[in-house]
Amino acid sequence: MEGTMSFQKLIDQQLLAEQEARKTREHSGQWIPSRFGRCYRFQFWARKNEPETNFPDLKMLRRWKVGSLYHKYAQSFFPKEVCEIKVTQDPDILGFADVVLGDKVIDIKSVSDWEFGYLIKPKYDIEKEKVTNCMQVCTYAWILKKPKASLVFIDTKSAAALEFDIRLEHFIPKIEEELKILREHWSGDKLPEPLPRAYGGKEGKYCGYCDKCLSMGWDCVNLKPGSVIS
Repeated sequence: MEGTMSFQKLIDQQLLAEQEARKTREHSGQWIPSRFGRCYRFQFWARKNEPETNFPDLKMLRRWKVGSLYHKYAQSFFPKEVCEIKVTQDPDILGFADVVLGDKVIDIKSVSDWEFGYLIKPKYDIEKEKVTNCMQVCTYAWILKKPKASLVFIDTKSAAALEFDIRLEHFIPKIEEELKILREHWSGDKLPEPLPRAYGGKEGKYCGYCDKCLSMGWDCVNLKPGSVIS
């Protein structure tokens, strides 16, 4: 008996509806730690609630949904009161930490099986390859005055998990420099130049403002990064 795609349509319709709802959602108007390490212009426009011009396709939306389900699954192993902890620093930082324990902040990430294969290699350098993730969790630990920070990666195919301890002393200076640059642009209302810093300098492919930059003369997909954080 031949199968049909009707259930797939139900899933996709819901994912597209959720995406449409996000387009009209009002943002916090603050710097978001999960964006640290990415293009300064992207962060600037996102804080200003500038309408995006590029949106993920259905394949990416499905991946995000699976990641969200695994995220909730991982948090279910902890008491609710230590999950999704609001983290703020006056006057301009807002985020939510996945898990906050007595001496540590944990951030949970889901990855495909092929990416998980790279993570388990003996010489894999998490602090070099996952700079944005490290900056995010270290920002939370820094603000909450926790001495430890770690990243947990879950394989979406096998549910295998791997935890990495991240050096706060390595990332706090980077976070302080990040905020210095962002705040200088914000206080002067000066639009930063596009600088694809994350994902090996390839973040333009995934940026919600890619076409907006292109209309201003910057092809961020093919732009060579002037600086990649290491």
